[in-house]
Amino acid sequence: MYQSLHTTLIGPKGTPFEVQIRTWDMHRIAEFGIAAHWAYKEAGKNKKENVVVNDDKLAWLRETLEWQKEMQDPEEFLNTLKTELFEDEVYVFTPKGDIKVLPNGATPIDFAYYIHAQIGHKMVGCKINSKMMPIITKLKNGDIVEIITSDNAKGPSRDWLKFIKSSSAKNKILSWFKKEQREENIIKGKELIEKEIKRIGMNQAELHKQEYIGAALDRYKYASVEDMYASVGFGAISAGKIIAKMLEEYKKVNQDDDIEKKLEALVNQKRTNNNVPKSGIIVKGIDNCLIKLSKCCNPVPGDNIIGYITKGRGVSIHTTECVNIKELLQEPNRIIDVEWVGEKSSSYNVDIEVYSNDRTGLLADIIKAIYDVKTKLVAVNSKANKDRIVITEITIEVQNLEELNKALKTIRKVDSVFEVKRKK
Repeated sequence: MYQSLHTTLIGPKGTPFEVQIRTWDMHRIAEFGIAAHWAYKEAGKNKKENVVVNDDKLAWLRETLEWQKEMQDPEEFLNTLKTELFEDEVYVFTPKGDIKVLPNGATPIDFAYYIHAQIGHKMVGCKINSKMMPIITKLKNGDIVEIITSDNAKGPSRDWLKFIKSSSAKNKILSWFKKEQREENIIKGKELIEKEIKRIGMNQAELHKQEYIGAALDRYKYASVEDMYASVGFGAISAGKIIAKMLEEYKKVNQDDDIEKKLEALVNQKRTNNNVPKSGIIVKGIDNCLIKLSKCCNPVPGDNIIGYITKGRGVSIHTTECVNIKELLQEPNRIIDVEWVGEKSSSYNVDIEVYSNDRTGLLADIIKAIYDVKTKLVAVNSKANKDRIVITEITIEVQNLEELNKALKTIRKVDSVFEVKRKK
């Protein structure tokens, strides 16, 4: 017995809204169901206050029965019921009023890739309901989303994968990285191999032959030369190892007394101070590898560390106490040995948290303690909660674990400070 006139309009500011037109009798049936309407009629028009209506349950049951009548397919009915129960979808609009259905918790990034992969790749910002908003904002039902693109955009960020909800957006982003970075790594890998051949005093023509290359492909299980170049460019294997295998094959058909010396030089090549990476970290078994210090734990020299081989971003370095360590260890084949090396003068940012009782001049004393140990202050943010406990978040720049511990020890001595800890 549901009766209502429905229409959807776009307002003067571009906001879509729905209009429903009913009589009061039609409205009671629509909102509370036929049973509540009957109870209302029986109670009489002068006794409205005596009518007890469990409106939410009756209305939801009425709608569910209507779905069941309309849908012949039981699976379709079940999916609709699950959507209503768990609210696993969000409905948003384009600026022209077209509705798009996305997973609950979706962001403008999901929206952009839902429209088209190239829109997502060129995305540089977004507007939600005509206001500039972060692209990781969770969308709500009825939001109007406008994607801002630029031809100069560098493409998606791997950080986007942490926030998106739709499988389609995730697959499109991963495909972009696979294609874009593969081409770059192929070029880089080829250059590294050519440079290494030249360094050992040979020319490209005499060593770069199909039978020698084929031996390297077989040895390291590469399907093509491009795969081998991409692996060298990415840093998964050194150019020296590839050339060493090629030289072994070269030796079988060429009498050259210098080959053994060249092989020995490749295998036992020692890193000089000039070859130590800027990060102060070397990856065991891999040369010329891209290294990235993870921001989730900010390792500094002296920390126990492990390496994690990422997809397309080299090796990320984590402390062994990192909050993400359990998740990383679920893929043991991607864990690799790393170590601090050399006396590096590099500086590292470290986040620390200071818990104190509130008092006048507290922040000034904390900052003074940092300067007293000649540690560089990068950023500070301090706030007090309702219990008058002050939480101060500080970023400092240190060169090693010893310098960090010295700064922490000094801050702990500040009056009213009761806990200082490194942010993990």
